[in-house]
Amino acid sequence: MTVCKKEHPSLCAVLLAAGASRRFGGDNKLLADIGGTPLVRRVAEQLLSSRVAGVVVVTGFEGDKVRDSLAGLDIQFVENTDYAEGLASSLRCGVAALPKGVAGAMIVLADMPGITTALFDRLIGVFEQEACAKIIFPTRVSGAQGNPVIWPSRFFKEMQSLKGDTGAKPLIATHTQNTIGVRVEDEHALHDIDAPGEETVT
Repeated sequence: MTVCKKEHPSLCAVLLAAGASRRFGGDNKLLADIGGTPLVRRVAEQLLSSRVAGVVVVTGFEGDKVRDSLAGLDIQFVENTDYAEGLASSLRCGVAALPKGVAGAMIVLADMPGITTALFDRLIGVFEQEACAKIIFPTRVSGAQGNPVIWPSRFFKEMQSLKGDTGAKPLIATHTQNTIGVRVEDEHALHDIDAPGEETVT
């Protein structure tokens, strides 16, 4: 992978694709067919069409199958051998794999069938406007925080202390004065799937 191959200064994406899909009826939801494309590949392709400088994919559960589904894409893989510990372990693994000197990382869930390049680029635009210094995330109409979340590099050290399956929400709560929510009207774009039948794209 060539870091910073695009015009945007070094904002990379970390695509979290290590989870065990425990609520998906025994199958790996990231391999679910979405319009003829595995879900994880669909999200990765939207990312690669965006203004991120590079994409790091964190694998774990059925890592070989996930990597096979992403064959031919210009991405970097990193394996999380501790994926069973929860989401935080994948966050730590992905951030640690980023190249030195990046301005920030956009943390992306791989189970969001409605996510789009346009939304990624909108969040990146706000990140740039804030001099790459604020935590940026989409908000639902209700005001609730959604994903993905862009983290400035100054928070990477704190992210390495995260534990459990709650991701970085506790860290966001600690730094509310440094966060900006971007209202998104399209709720489908922020939907992540848990159970079979939720993966329909409208």
